[in-house]
Amino acid sequence: MFECTVAAVPTATTFALFCAAALALIVVPGPAVTYVVTQSLDKGRSAGLVSALGVASGGLVHVAAATAGLSALIASSASAFTVVKLAGAAYLIAIGLLRLAGRRERAGEEGENTPTPARRLFWQGAFVNVLNPKTALFFLAFLPQFVDPDRGPVALQAAVLGAAFLVLAALSDSTYAVVAAALAGRVRGSRRAQQVRRFVSGTIFVALGVTAAAARRT
Repeated sequence: MFECTVAAVPTATTFALFCAAALALIVVPGPAVTYVVTQSLDKGRSAGLVSALGVASGGLVHVAAATAGLSALIASSASAFTVVKLAGAAYLIAIGLLRLAGRRERAGEEGENTPTPARRLFWQGAFVNVLNPKTALFFLAFLPQFVDPDRGPVALQAAVLGAAFLVLAALSDSTYAVVAAALAGRVRGSRRAQQVRRFVSGTIFVALGVTAAAARRT
């Protein structure tokens, strides 16, 4: 049984190639990076790091779905893809509009001095990634290239590779969060800067939502 389990995971060479390819894709800024950076600029390093963990946790859902073959349903069903796509788009646009309206700043005089609960940031990041059908399609297209049916259960190999991808993505997103927070730290106390960040972050969320709504199956 032990030998069977070992043989069911990718070879060291395949795993190394996968990690190299994954890093090449991960470091290029995309919706997840944009989201994490926006949170970090808007609320600080801790918020960015928690958001990065939330995004990674949301990725676990896609890895599990890809492992179970559920991503194939989204890829093949126009209705399923549209439902997930529009739900994710509506969520992002709602967040953006709330920020543009300055709802949180007007909720109290302290503004940014009132921290957003880490739990809310975490789940918000998770939902952003879960409600992104492009992530599901990405895993469906990317993981099979590094899976060898001759080495055992495909699901186990996909799970191992998917977990590795999420770890690398979380590290990369966390780095972006730290750098963004450091760059924004000098102007965070400026009220004018707060207004600009609120406008920029709100606009980015709306833009991400519109982009998600316009996504098409490939």
